[in-house]
Amino acid sequence: MSDDKIGVLVIEDNPGDVRLIREMLGEADKDSFHVEHVNQLSEGLERLTHPGIKIVLLDLSLPDSHGLDTFTQLHVHALDIPVILLTGLDDETLGQIAVREGAQDYLVKGQVTGPALVRAIRFAMERQQLVVELNTRSLVDPLTSLYNRRAFFALADRQIRIADRSQRGLLTLFIDIDSFKQINDSLGHQAGDKVLQEVANVLRDTFRHSDILARMGGDEFAILAIELDHKDSETVTSRLRQNLKNRMGRKSGLPQPSLSIGIARYDPTQPCSVDELLGLADARMYAEKRVKK
Repeated sequence: MSDDKIGVLVIEDNPGDVRLIREMLGEADKDSFHVEHVNQLSEGLERLTHPGIKIVLLDLSLPDSHGLDTFTQLHVHALDIPVILLTGLDDETLGQIAVREGAQDYLVKGQVTGPALVRAIRFAMERQQLVVELNTRSLVDPLTSLYNRRAFFALADRQIRIADRSQRGLLTLFIDIDSFKQINDSLGHQAGDKVLQEVANVLRDTFRHSDILARMGGDEFAILAIELDHKDSETVTSRLRQNLKNRMGRKSGLPQPSLSIGIARYDPTQPCSVDELLGLADARMYAEKRVKK
């Protein structure tokens, strides 16, 4: 695909609708768009793990997902990519709800022209860019570039609602850097900041792009790991500690920090709030820290 073309991913299982979208974009502005197509939401999520897509046209009724869940799952996995919904007349109200949830626009099938579709795509991309810029300022920790506490609660709450509907569990990890105050006191705050940044890098290396990683404040971090269960806890924590050891072993002049980790599982059959879930993981983290002392 040419770098100057806009990558459009159409997630739609109706071949006729896909063909119509291709024809409308080709006739209205044939040199500006590169259209890719998948039939299922799962295929779309997989495609979005790779670069090249600038906007998604999403049908709300797919073989593997139906209704508002279709948009919500996509939005959680690709927050920076604008989404325009393709709806039928009976889904128009649902489209309006999805716009309030973060979709950039919705189009009723059979009622859109090529020029209108091109305008909708360009306006959606401009609005999304503004949203991304504003969110980056308000939801991202400036030191580590992870999400901040506010963002974690907002995104985790949305992910829990998905877990309730899909009946899939989640893992929450609450992490504290042991003896971090001593690092600041003995080596200075610049070294402390560098340790925080390296821990953040280790978290990115350890967890998936779809997981929610946040610096909660000070030397505390939280992770919401999607589609993991208690049986995965030991594997995840072992990999995290080994990755930290490997990375910090290559950093001369910085100490080798250790982590205290508390884990709590979200069970959709026994729902609780993000605050309660995080509180349980926090308590287990402090229990581990007391054992170390």
